[in-house]
Amino acid sequence: MSNLTGTYTIDPAHTSIGFIVRHAMVTKVRGEFSDFDATLTIAENPAESSASGTVRTASIDTRNEDRDAHVRGEDFFAVEQYPEMTFNATGFDVDAAGNGTVTGDLTIKETTKPVTFDVETFGVEEDPFGNTRIGFEARTTINRTEFGIDFQAPLNSGGMLVSEKVEIEIEASGIKQ
Repeated sequence: MSNLTGTYTIDPAHTSIGFIVRHAMVTKVRGEFSDFDATLTIAENPAESSASGTVRTASIDTRNEDRDAHVRGEDFFAVEQYPEMTFNATGFDVDAAGNGTVTGDLTIKETTKPVTFDVETFGVEEDPFGNTRIGFEARTTINRTEFGIDFQAPLNSGGMLVSEKVEIEIEASGIKQ
């Protein structure tokens, strides 16, 4: 891990924190959050690494203003009452290249549940401005109802307007401090 070790601040200009949810059981809606911060410290012994991040829920963008307003409201994120969601890593099971899993506590609407992200690291490079950068992707799937996001609108077919399953995708670039 020696080429990856260090503390990195996630660069919001080169990072995407997004989600995918099935809508009307026939298509997928994608969205992302634009206001967040995160820090990742990679130790020589990967098990001693740490990561934490905070997302401001009001920064949601699904490319539809009406839907964004609904998702910010009481049916979903209730951003006035719960302005942030957080992640704090509790375990790293990664190889020397930084690929594997990261487990941690995800908190949404004051409900904390363990989640495991599958992580793929793309290495470390120095950019043209002298910054040392790490690049990685992380993915997991959660059930939104387990976090108190339990809006249900039944369809005539028996399905729901918005699936309970939500895929979370992070594509990140971190700058070594």
